[in-house]
Amino acid sequence: MNSPFWGLLQPVNFKFLSFYQSLKAMSRSGRHPHSSELPNSIATSRDLSMMPPDSTNVTDAMAAAIAPRRRQPIKPRGIQPGFKVLIGLTLLTALLLTPFVFSEHYLDLLRSRSVELHQFLRGELYKQGTGYAALAFVIIEMLLTVRKRGRGWIASIKLPGSMMFWRSIHIFLGVGLLGIVLVHTLGANGLNFNAVFLWVFFATTLTALVGVVAETGILESARSYFGKLPGTSKVLTKGPLIRGLRALWLTSHIFFVCVFGIMLLFHIALAYYYQ
Repeated sequence: MNSPFWGLLQPVNFKFLSFYQSLKAMSRSGRHPHSSELPNSIATSRDLSMMPPDSTNVTDAMAAAIAPRRRQPIKPRGIQPGFKVLIGLTLLTALLLTPFVFSEHYLDLLRSRSVELHQFLRGELYKQGTGYAALAFVIIEMLLTVRKRGRGWIASIKLPGSMMFWRSIHIFLGVGLLGIVLVHTLGANGLNFNAVFLWVFFATTLTALVGVVAETGILESARSYFGKLPGTSKVLTKGPLIRGLRALWLTSHIFFVCVFGIMLLFHIALAYYYQ
């Protein structure tokens, strides 16, 4: 057709055809059309409508235009450690926890090889020095709470730096605190109250680390959908999945932090009572 009426309708036909084929391609690939993708398809069809009607490469150009684009992982903003760094911190945490498993064997070996060194490492001076170092780490760790909620307190406290900065410091110091506790205890699990106190500290550290690793992994993933909710046909996207995980691990972490803080006060009191 070479009528003027067809020439006016041809750009509209190109737009509709490109939009229809893009929706069809996404449905075949199992992807749901995202609201951010539709304007791109329309914009692409606008570019194609400007091509001359007698072009022989219209089909190839349209196919290339509506080809699905690979999604790039979203990197967290600021200085928050990425997924690879967090995996390294997880491996370091596992390495720091290993001596607590074999402490009974190497402590007995140390006692038999060097009695003086064993007595120094188990003495009051060594315990107090490393204990105060661990306490300093705990106080700095609590500054994240001060930065987050200090402005709403009766005595308003404002700390410089962004929440992302303090959260990153919180993560790194949490792993560092585990190393200080290892130096303080020499890997010994303790007895009675100290044994429970140590396991509460482990739970405090692991709930936070596992939660942050899972959350960052989902955030940086190239996938947009993570299956469906059990018993429903609703697609599970990044936002609801991260919020659900955070409600689980962050609540557990805050609970163990509260228990750890109370037991820490008792631990210090008992240490000076039996000194």
